Amino acid sequence: MLIWVYGMISVIIAQRLIEVVVAKRNERWMKRNGGIEVGKTHYHWMVALHVSFFIALLLEVTFTTPSFTSISVVALLIVIIAQCIRIWALTSLGRYWNTKIIVLPDAPAVEKGPYRFLRHPNYVVVMTEIAFVPLIFQAYWTAILFTVLNAWMLSVRIRVEEKALYQMTGDYTERFERKKRFWFV
Repeated sequence: MLIWVYGMISVIIAQRLIEVVVAKRNERWMKRNGGIEVGKTHYHWMVALHVSFFIALLLEVTFTTPSFTSISVVALLIVIIAQCIRIWALTSLGRYWNTKIIVLPDAPAVEKGPYRFLRHPNYVVVMTEIAFVPLIFQAYWTAILFTVLNAWMLSVRIRVEEKALYQMTGDYTERFERKKRFWFV
């Protein structure tokens, strides 16, 4: 059972590492084209949070006995749907997607894909993953602790990101002020 658990977690970690490579490539492109980075002070805390999430998850599944339950099935289906939305969001942003907050001044706001409906669909995916990936393995402590920590981190990050977008892009305000940040807010 643990081999299956470690294998699934390894697939998610590998996906994140691939995303880091893509983000670095996009970061270089954006900076070459005049992109301005903001939010540097909280970025290292965000990275630490995500790395700690996987460490905590691995520790909790190692020291408990996860099994495949009906909760696991529901959580897995929710995570799979979230992954589809993640791919949709990232491909919609294209070269503008990054793990850092880098704004290309006066660039038009991306308003395709899930961004037609929400301001931050990728953050919805991150919230969903942090809450539901641990539930696949009954890692309840990891789910609770990191859901709370991630909510705090996103409250900081979204304020910084939206301020930069409002100030530096020509049309973010008019295109996004009526859209919800998430489905519920």
